[in-house]
Amino acid sequence: MSDTTQNEAAKTVPEKKPNTLLRAVIEYGPIIAFFIGYMIVRDNTFTLFGREFDGIVVVTMFFVPLQTISTWLIYKLTGRISGIQIATVVLVVIMGGITIWLNDERFIKMKPTILYVFFFVVLVFGLLQGKSYLKAVMDHTVPMEHEGWMKLTWRVAFFFGALAVANEAVWRLMSTDAWVNFKTFGLPLAIFAFFMTQSGLFSKYGTSNEEDDAPNA
Repeated sequence: MSDTTQNEAAKTVPEKKPNTLLRAVIEYGPIIAFFIGYMIVRDNTFTLFGREFDGIVVVTMFFVPLQTISTWLIYKLTGRISGIQIATVVLVVIMGGITIWLNDERFIKMKPTILYVFFFVVLVFGLLQGKSYLKAVMDHTVPMEHEGWMKLTWRVAFFFGALAVANEAVWRLMSTDAWVNFKTFGLPLAIFAFFMTQSGLFSKYGTSNEEDDAPNA
C-alpha cells in the first residue's frame, strides 16, 4: 500500500468518542479531588521534608500530578488534545510547582488569572488578524459560519478577561475557602452559563457543514 493510500485511509478513521460520563469524570476529577482534599485538611499544618506546609499547599502536591494524568488519559481516550488543555496542564505544573517550592499558596491562586489572560491575549491577537483561534478548538463540535465564529470569539475573549479580573478579586479580597469554592463551582458555572447565553448565535450562524464560508487565509 502506498503512502498516499495509507494517509487517505488514516483520514477515514473516526475520532475516538469515549463514554461522556467517563470523560467528564476524568476531566473534572482533579478539581473535585482538590476541593474535597482541601475541605479535609484546610485547618491543618503538615511537616514534610523538614518544612511546614498549610493544607492547601499539600493538596496542591497531589493536584499537579492528578491534572497531568487526567490530561494524558483524555488524550489516550480521544486521540487528540486541544491547545486549551495543553496550556492548562502546563500552567498547573508551573504554578503548582512554584507554590510547593516556595510554600506560597498565592501562586496556585494566580493560575486561573494567568490562564484566562493568556486565552484573552491569544484570541484577540487572532481576531486582529481576521482569524478565530476558537474555531480551531470548537469547530468539530459547533460548526458555524465565519462571521459567527468572529463574533463568538470576541465575546469569549472578553469573557475570559472578566474571569481573570474576578479571580484576582476573589483571591486577593476574600478567604482561601471562598477562593476554593469559586474555583471549584463558580468558574465552571460561569463558563456553562456563558455558553448557554450564546444559543442565539449558534442558531443564527450554525451550519451542518464541517467547513464554513470563510475565505482562505
